[in-house]
Amino acid sequence: MSHAIKSSATASEELRALYALIRPELEQVESILCEELHSDSAFVDRLAKHGFRLGGKRLRPALVLLSARACGNLNPQHLVLAASVEMIHTASLIHDDVLDEATLRRHLDTVNARWDNEASVLLGDYLLARSLCLVSSLESTFACREIAEASRVMCEGELRQVAGRANYDLSEEDYLDIIADKTAALCACCCRLGAHYAGADAELRDAFGRFGSHVGVAFQIIDDILDVLGDEAKMGKSLGTDLAKQKPTLPLIRLLCRSGPAQRAEVLAILSGQDNHRRQALRPWLERADAVAYSQQKAAEYVLAAMGELERVPPGPAADSMRRLAEFVIRRQH
Repeated sequence: MSHAIKSSATASEELRALYALIRPELEQVESILCEELHSDSAFVDRLAKHGFRLGGKRLRPALVLLSARACGNLNPQHLVLAASVEMIHTASLIHDDVLDEATLRRHLDTVNARWDNEASVLLGDYLLARSLCLVSSLESTFACREIAEASRVMCEGELRQVAGRANYDLSEEDYLDIIADKTAALCACCCRLGAHYAGADAELRDAFGRFGSHVGVAFQIIDDILDVLGDEAKMGKSLGTDLAKQKPTLPLIRLLCRSGPAQRAEVLAILSGQDNHRRQALRPWLERADAVAYSQQKAAEYVLAAMGELERVPPGPAADSMRRLAEFVIRRQH
């Protein structure tokens, strides 16, 4: 497995191949989403549909469905769960774009850019409510508890990140704890839901949850690398928002850790500058400190840990797809 970010095919082509095993179910999830997002209000209907065009990879629904398939029992409840977690994820993206003042996502205007922050916040809240209404249709309360808890943890992670802005003494351990909450919690929830509603016992369900958490951490580390080094035209989203919002991420934490007092002062001067060229200015510093390679390696370690959790899963196409999906997370370029 390569630890470098590389591209052998477009992300969409790779994901189509990775999702082949659950393609019919994913199409049914899309149908549920279309039905759930319909509103008699033309404005709300248009807003919700635009918000979902900003989604894309359907990683979280895939984690639900593949976890279920790996346990051998994918059933109609999983379709509801997959749609519900995608609404939670999309709500979080819409709220993130407000926090980051982002104007572009998936080559489209963000909701806050096309409308305003008020519409974005309310749309995110609307999707959260729709998600909980949908999942409450299941007879068991397990999913409601899991999704509510994951949502709480995600919000707490985001709040901790807000509290840590401009704290360039933030440790790597604290950074990893924050992203385990704000990003990985929902991925873990997806895998736990998939396994639980497929009849897995508590031990296996928790192993799937740890798989999802490790993959989620790796995903966020790569996201943070791309925020400083990615190609905005290729990614189709606003980049450099972490730097603009003074969020210490792993490449930056590693750079500062490897810098002496004089070098650290120069880096902090770049970070505190008022212009919008921080990404370009920091690139040579990141290269000299080997900060990007270090961060890529850290993401790869989380993927290896995720794969270790699948060792207790019976071999089969679904487990193979989950392993390949974990590898995709650290290869992606957008």
